[in-house]
Amino acid sequence: MATEEDNNLLQNGSADYTDESIIHLEDMEHIRLRPGMYIGKLGDGSSHDDGIYVLIKEVIDNAIDEFSSGFGKRIDMSINFAERKVSIRDYGRGIPLGVMVDAVSRLNTGAKYDSKVFQKSVGLNGVGTKAVNALSSWFRVQSFREGKTHFAEFSEGKLTLDSGIIDYSPASELDATGTLVEFVPDSKLFGNFHFIGEYVERRVWNYCYLNRGLTFYYNGNRYYSKNGLLDLLEHNMEGEPLYPIIHIKDEDFEAAFTHVNGQNSDYYYSFVNGQHTTEGGTHQSAFREGYARVVKEFYNKKEFLPEDVRQGLVCALCLRIQEPVFEAQTKTKLGSTHLAPNKQDGTNDSPFLKTYILDILKRHLDNYLHMHPDTAEILLEKIQANEKERKSIAGIKKLAKEGSRKASINNSKLRDCHVHYNSNHARRLESTIFITEGLSASGSITKSRDVETQAVFSLRGKPINMESEDKAMVYKNEELNLLHNALDIDDGMENLRYNNVVIATDADVDGMHIRLLLLTFFLKFYPELVRTGHVYILQTPLFRVRNKQKTLYCYSDEERIEAINSISNPEITRFKGLGEISPDEFKGFINQDMRLDPVILHKDFDIHGVLRFYMGKNSAERRNFIMKNLRVEDDESIVVA
Repeated sequence: MATEEDNNLLQNGSADYTDESIIHLEDMEHIRLRPGMYIGKLGDGSSHDDGIYVLIKEVIDNAIDEFSSGFGKRIDMSINFAERKVSIRDYGRGIPLGVMVDAVSRLNTGAKYDSKVFQKSVGLNGVGTKAVNALSSWFRVQSFREGKTHFAEFSEGKLTLDSGIIDYSPASELDATGTLVEFVPDSKLFGNFHFIGEYVERRVWNYCYLNRGLTFYYNGNRYYSKNGLLDLLEHNMEGEPLYPIIHIKDEDFEAAFTHVNGQNSDYYYSFVNGQHTTEGGTHQSAFREGYARVVKEFYNKKEFLPEDVRQGLVCALCLRIQEPVFEAQTKTKLGSTHLAPNKQDGTNDSPFLKTYILDILKRHLDNYLHMHPDTAEILLEKIQANEKERKSIAGIKKLAKEGSRKASINNSKLRDCHVHYNSNHARRLESTIFITEGLSASGSITKSRDVETQAVFSLRGKPINMESEDKAMVYKNEELNLLHNALDIDDGMENLRYNNVVIATDADVDGMHIRLLLLTFFLKFYPELVRTGHVYILQTPLFRVRNKQKTLYCYSDEERIEAINSISNPEITRFKGLGEISPDEFKGFINQDMRLDPVILHKDFDIHGVLRFYMGKNSAERRNFIMKNLRVEDDESIVVA
């Protein structure tokens, strides 16, 4: 049905649509106007896939491409967290001096269109560094080549300083060549952003795992990997491997994998040309299918189900191909079906990815299992245990799914949104589900949310403590069954419906307890949801300080004191729960500037040990720990140290 605005456009369109309606945007202006086309989303740094990390990645990718081409074995990076300034220096060939300014400021300008220069590069569209330039309030680039240097500075993509080509005397042989890029992301676009050190360090480690021989210095610390993906798996795996890690290397393919207990499905660290494909793609699908097929053929067990073969599998894999096709500029999902691009006539005689990976697994994995009968026996026992577990809960799972389908027709717990993460919608990265405490809190969020991208799931009281329960209880418990069905993660992360899973509870003892119960549920049965950076805690204001002219919202006592001192005759309100915040006010706390605390798993975090201690049945041990760590504040309130 046409709206009044549509009718006005129809009536006046021909009069208003003139030559002046056609607007030409310069390269940098277009990037600033439509940043989502180039970096996926903006964000404030709370999420691992926020734009400020994509900016870092785009610059480092260029340095890695130099290393992969055989030029420069070291990369230096520093981040000044206070000034929010990033500095990245490689020691490759350096950008050709005469075209350096164009190379960082004009789209469709770069060497990567020539596949002879960069055979298996990540960025082949000439956009990356230009996007960093356009989206930075300050950007500086300097190239060093053959005793000469050239530097330039920009603001919002506009040139402000150009040194021209000048003589250069390097301090050492190392400094003779390479490129230095420095930038500060533009707060006009990214708001009050901040870098989270763990996210940056994780990216640095991945670069080292994927590029053996590369030395990376980040804020003065040295990062280096000797064994590549084998190191990645050993450093990031939850629990003990059931058998020694199998490590396969074959030309442009590498994989390391094993099985672990207590994992709901298979989990992957997958990469293409060094790019972390967090959403998988054709290479990951080919491995999953090929792995199950080779294992079934080895045991001559056609009746084995692929999900039983793969459950508990943890794998790191990397593929290097020419001119990869990704499904978005952020390059998180591979779409290529062949090892090389199509020819100009649309034909392709290069191998299918699926066939290429299957052939490698047939040769290497089958041989390994024949040569290591102990591993083959352990793997068979794991598959049979998976099969037994699946059959034992099959009836319960079937009834639970039927119940959840009926409930979803009129599910009062879920207020769904229109855009989901597992779609191809342009706003899919914004898809969010708020898990709220009670109807009053969910009511405020529901009335103030963006119905396109924000869903609300309302809990009734406290969920069950799942630390000592088995998977069958997930299906027996109505509330948790509806929740995990709403997320659609029972068969793995590929169908996840929301990019951001936000726990929104009151900032009191009960609210904290509910947070812990939900985290226990996720960490025990769906740790990959947390591990891949999808879970957050919503921060809402504790205080409102206002007078007739101004209203300030405060998230801590320090902010409250600062607000009281900044206005005259303040009126102070303490929010005891989310239900006390009106929908009009709540809208400002769940918009693009909402404060989210990411739930981050450090690589040495012992999930099972932590859950057993803090959520297990060891009440006496936990009580002793609390008593030993209590301290008394000046205001006589007791807190845990």
